[in-house]
Amino acid sequence: MPACALLGLAAGGAYGVLKAPEYAATSYVVAVPDDTTEPATALGFAQAYARIATSSSTLAYAQPRAGISAAKLRTQVRAETSPESPMIAITGTSKSPAEAADVANAVADALSLSSNQAAKNTGVQLLLFNQAVAPSEPASPSAAISGAVGLCAGGLLGGLWLLARPGRARRGEESTARAAAGSPVASAVEPAAPAPVEEYASLPAQGEPTSAKEKESVR
Repeated sequence: MPACALLGLAAGGAYGVLKAPEYAATSYVVAVPDDTTEPATALGFAQAYARIATSSSTLAYAQPRAGISAAKLRTQVRAETSPESPMIAITGTSKSPAEAADVANAVADALSLSSNQAAKNTGVQLLLFNQAVAPSEPASPSAAISGAVGLCAGGLLGGLWLLARPGRARRGEESTARAAAGSPVASAVEPAAPAPVEEYASLPAQGEPTSAKEKESVR
């Protein structure tokens, strides 16, 4: 178990050191209803707009400002919302802090532009609530955290191996005992059963009366 824990610590630490840090920046947009729309309607539209934030049409609007291809942009952005708030959080990720902020802001602007084109029909428009800024610290786990996770995982695997090991040893001993019991050598050393003893009635001697012979035969 200690060996597995140390191996997991080494693997987790190496992963944290060798993997490039990843940064995340978040931009927020909010769905605002007009005078003729219920607030609950804005909440429903916020849920709908969060689903189309990473669609092909929205990313096509955001691609020129982000400066990367739409296919790559799809892998670097995600949108989240709460069922209790009409606010949408758009998070961009990248190995560069500035690029992560540019991705989040580009998608937020594209989503606001496309949704506001239909604001007259929906009665809801998206407004930029907060722009993303370049983060100062990476969002990916550090080498210390990766090493701690590897240590716990290695210790867990070692403990599971120790729990499964006695069962295999017992099954091996039982198989060996059964094989030894059925071998020819074990059969040869077994003591032979005693042969049954047959009893025969003694014949009467000559000269004995017939009644004595019958009694002897009966005995």
